[in-house]
Order: sequence, then C-alpha cells, then structure tokens
Amino acid sequence: MSEETPATATATALAPLPEDRYIDRELSWLAFNQRVLELAEDPTVPLLERSNFLAIFASNLDEFFMVRVAGLKRRIVTGLALPTNVGRAPTDVLADINRTAYELQLRHARCFQEQVQPALGEAGIKIVGWEELDAADREVLTEYYEQRVYPVLMPLAVDPAHPFPYISGRALNLSIRVRNPRTEKIEFARLKVPQMIPRYVRVDRREDEDHIRFIPLEALIANQLDGLFPGMEVMDHHVFRVTRNEDMEIEEDETENLIQALEKELLRRRFGPPIRLEISDDMDPATLELLVREFDIDEEQVYTLPAPLDLSGLFAFARIPRPDLKFKPHIPVTHPQFRTNSPSEAPDTFAAIAQREVLVHHPYESFSTSVQAFLEQAATDPDVLAIKQTLYRTSGDSPIVAALIKAAEAGKQVLALVEVKARFDEEANITWARKLEQAGVHVVYGLVGLKTHCKLVQVIREEGGRLAHYCHIGTGNYNPKTSRIYEDFGLFTSSPEVSRDVTKLFNVLSGYAIETDYDRLLVAPLQLRSGLLERIEREADAARAGKPSGIKLKANSMVDEAIIDALYRASQAGVPIEVWVRGICSIRAGVPGLSENIQVRSVLGRYLEHSRIYAFANGGERDVFIGSADLMHRNLDRRIEVLVRLTDREHLARVDRFFEYAFRDDVSSWRMLPDGTWQRRVISEEGELLPDLQDLVMTDRTQARARRPR
Repeated sequence: MSEETPATATATALAPLPEDRYIDRELSWLAFNQRVLELAEDPTVPLLERSNFLAIFASNLDEFFMVRVAGLKRRIVTGLALPTNVGRAPTDVLADINRTAYELQLRHARCFQEQVQPALGEAGIKIVGWEELDAADREVLTEYYEQRVYPVLMPLAVDPAHPFPYISGRALNLSIRVRNPRTEKIEFARLKVPQMIPRYVRVDRREDEDHIRFIPLEALIANQLDGLFPGMEVMDHHVFRVTRNEDMEIEEDETENLIQALEKELLRRRFGPPIRLEISDDMDPATLELLVREFDIDEEQVYTLPAPLDLSGLFAFARIPRPDLKFKPHIPVTHPQFRTNSPSEAPDTFAAIAQREVLVHHPYESFSTSVQAFLEQAATDPDVLAIKQTLYRTSGDSPIVAALIKAAEAGKQVLALVEVKARFDEEANITWARKLEQAGVHVVYGLVGLKTHCKLVQVIREEGGRLAHYCHIGTGNYNPKTSRIYEDFGLFTSSPEVSRDVTKLFNVLSGYAIETDYDRLLVAPLQLRSGLLERIEREADAARAGKPSGIKLKANSMVDEAIIDALYRASQAGVPIEVWVRGICSIRAGVPGLSENIQVRSVLGRYLEHSRIYAFANGGERDVFIGSADLMHRNLDRRIEVLVRLTDREHLARVDRFFEYAFRDDVSSWRMLPDGTWQRRVISEEGELLPDLQDLVMTDRTQARARRPR
C-alpha cells in the first residue's frame, strides 16, 4: 500500500476503513473482459461487430495471460510473491483466475457456436467444414493448398531421434498421430499452422459478396495430411495452442544500451515458459499426456475447448464489405477552429491556436485535420525552429514520423523521445526510432527506470522577432490508425504557462534536470499522486463544512490504494463522486457507510474509451485535468505522466456534458453494484433500446460543426 502523505493526514485520523474495501485487480480485469463478451452476446449489436467483439475478447485474454498471469506465476515460482491488493495469497488468486477465465472461455466459445456463427450463416457468411464442400469446391481449395500452403508447412516428428520441438506462443498447431503399417508403431508429429496465411480461406469466388463461404485454415490442412505423411496411416489429429510468458524484464543501468538490451529481451520472450495450454475437446488422452509432460504445466492450466480455437482470427471478418452488418459509420468532423473555406485548403493551425486554446475529441473530431495537420505544418513552415515530441506508440507508416523526418531534413531542431519499452510495440518502436536517427532527429529514450508515457508536442516558432511556443498535450498516442477507434482528448495551446511547463519537462526528459515546479501541469512520479490527493481532500473539507463539492474521474483503470482510500473518505464526508472506468476497478461503489456517495460506470462500444479526466468542483472554480495517467501504481510511481489543467469555460462545459451522458439513467452503460459485480443497462423499463453514449457524442460534435468559435 502507498505511504501516507501530508494530504491524507486528516483522513488517517478518522475511523479505520474495512479490510475488504478493495476488489481484486486480476478478477476485476476478467470482469472487464466479460463486459466485452456481453457485447458479442447482444443481439442488438450489428452482427459483424459481435464477431469483432469475440475477437477482441480472445486477444485481450491472450495479453492478460502473457503478462498478468505470467508475472503472477513467475513471482510464485521464485518465492517473491507478495499478497495481492486484497491481501490474498497469490496461489489462491491464480486458482480463481484459472477457474474464472476458463468459464469465460467456455461462454465465449458457446457464444460463437450457438449465436454468432449461425447468425452469420443466415446472413450469407458461412464457415464450412471440408465435409460440406462439393467436388468443385474441393478442387479449388486443393489447388490453393498446393500452391500457397503446402510449400511452407513443416511437419516435425517426435521420437528418440527428434526431440519435442519448440512451440511458439499463440500459434495454432496440429498434433498428429500416424501409424507405420509395416511396424504397427504409432508415432506423433506436430504441424504448425502458418501464421502468414489468412486464418479463414475463401472457398470460392462464385457467389456475390452477400453469400460467401470460408474454411478455417487448420481444417483445410487437416484434410490434406495424407500427402504430408506418404506411406503412413493418419490416425487422428487435434488442434492445440500454447500461451507463453511474454512479459518483459529489462535490467537497466546508466551504461547499458537500452536498444540492445531490449532486442535481447525480445529474443528471450519467444522462449518464455508456457502459461496456458488450449486444446480441442476431441483430443485423445495419450496426446494430452504428452503435451502436459513436455510443456511441464499443471492440470488447471489446460483449457479444453470446442473448435475453433483462437477466435481472434475473426478480426478478418471486419473487412467483409457488408455495411448492413456493421455500426452505422461515424464520420469524424474537423474541429470548428481548424476549419477552412475549402476542403483542399490546409488549416493554419498556429493562427487558430494563437487565437484560442483548442480542445479536440477523437475520433469524433478528426486526428488528421488537427494533430497531424499541426505537425505537418510545423515540418514545412520556414519560421519553425524546433519540434519536440514524445512517442509511445505509433504506426509504422505514420505521417507523424514522416513529418518529424521532413522537419529534420529541412534543418530544424527535432527531438523525439521514444519509449522503446511500450509493451508489445517494442520491436516496431526500435525500427522507426532508428529511421528517425538516420534522418538527423535527436532520439532519446527517456529516464532510467521510468517509462515515458506522457503525450506531448512542443513547436517553437519565430514570429515578429520573438519566439512563440505551441503545445499539444493529449490523453492518447500519436497513432493515426488507433485514433480512429480510441476515444481521446487533446489540448492545443500557446499559453505561456503551459509552454514554460512543457519546456521544463522536456529538459527533464532529455537532460539531467530535476523539476517539480509546474503551473498548469501535474507530473508523475513526483507530484501527480500528491496533487490528486490534495484535491480530493479539499473536496472532503468542503463537504464537511457544508459547502458544494464534487469529484468526477475517468480512467482506464483504478487500482491505487491511496487514491481509493481518499475517495472513500471523501464519500464518507458527503462528496458526490462519479467514477468512470473502462477496465480494472478496485474501488467499491454504493457500500453503506463506506462509499454510498460513489457511483461507478463503465462504457464499452465501437470505440475504446481511452481518455483520462480528473475534475473537482473546487468551490465553483472548476479544477479539471486531462492527460495520460491512469490511477495505478505504475502510472503514478514508475512512469513520466502528465495531466494539464483546462481553463476555457467551453472546454469545461464539454467535459461536464460528457460525464452527464455517461451517468444518465437513460443512456446505455454498465454500473457497479455494492457487491462489486457489474450490471448492464441497455433496455429501458419500457422495453426500448437505450441510446448509446458514443452515438450521442458524435451527434454533439456533428452539431458543433456548424458553429464557429466565439
């Protein structure tokens, strides 16, 4: 638990809080993924979107096992495991995780088999087996197999001369038993399903796009096994898949080259120990015994599931051109302050920002006509002298990276702070960090022991004999692709206060400065937690004095015990608190005597809710921040995170309206019950479908399109 700070001294003097006041973080994460699954199970969600939510659930669970479960198991094995955030033994939590995750995976498989797959078939999108195909279909697929699949297959025998092969994480595999007709000896072989070939193979092109068929790649391969083992009798085959520990353990010191250390760790990650074994429910006992022995795993790590395994392959169905089976498109609008008189005319972002601070909300408002346009203008403007930017995740073909390269090639000073330890993007980040270096960009990798997670851009421009500073501070990554599906805020400003703060912070990040004095920023790890605790306590003091008070928080995850305890104290003092969390949530809502003034909501939908907002009533002088930090130990203690305070009244009103939508009883959402479970409310008492928050925000932004700023 976090140490007490001066800001919590008053709260500490009060009655002790109950020991069971936290929800286990790992089980809370599984509850989040259950909410994703509930979207897949919802018949009111468009069919291909339901298929996509099945894929998201599977992908989420893979990452959970590769990181959270792997880390927990590693600590148990090494004897370094401490009690969890709820004080339970890690072995007990691991048992609960395995049981709950297995139940969810079975429910996930049933949803596909009993709901989504039949509905897809009725809509003209069929997943077929080999036995359902006629001779013409089989001929077409056999030709495809021989030309595209067979040449890359590598069957590996397992016998005294051939040891059990290494099985890479997350790959589909066929376990195959064959009999030698001369010796009657039964042999085992493993065949990896190639990952570079589409998982679902189009059967033919004879139907129109409204009537198409696919066969799983593993089913196609399974029906060609005789050709892979000539002279042998193929007895049976089964599908299996292993998940490995892919968490990162980087030992840093001040003389070590971080890039080289990371490359070594990426190589090691491929050989991490197995964490979960998924097998098809028709696997024979002998094969299962072999796999369990070779992987050296426990029985509770074996997940017996109906085929097909790995439903993340359903991501491919999102590309099927059936708009009738998808969400009605939302077209991002250009923020009114960045609008031009002609679509072909580039906005003058500097002039717009100099006139008034701009708050953009993606993906409702366009990333390309705001953030991207800002950086592209900076790259080509002859009056721009320097650009500084943090990069946590971005796409490989990013126009952001291209703009930085163009600026450096034009002779501008360009600094890019690249976080190469961004989980699962490390390899890509290394690649384009080196491209930036080759173009003359000054690339730095942040501070030893701290991840740089903040989202910052600063542009220095010469204007009339003086230097003007333009900044962007966001809640999301500088990634044009994810900006279309991640909900995020970003503030553009030329405020001297913010510019001074950002200049100080970049000096900390690229040099040796130690800075704690900021005006409009809260910066982790030195002041962010204490700054939030002071503001929470201020609201509690106001409530105790009978004055108006209120707290509204929006984050991806909430785990930090010091923050949670402060919120409990504020609730006990009478402060109305609204907590909006997408994922992990360890706080309890509506518990008498503890948190009856706390409401917790979760919203999931077509966009991934990603913005972080921290709003305090502050006696009527609103204190509202947006930024990159979640309420977790890693964000507050082990990362460079930034929150920036909003000051424009219209921006504050937008944030208020956003929270109003989320906490309205007539808007679809999940709400936490006092026992820590989540209840989805999507249908009104009258039986009507409740409006979707993300649709409401899109309508709000579309209507604002016609309004010019004051």
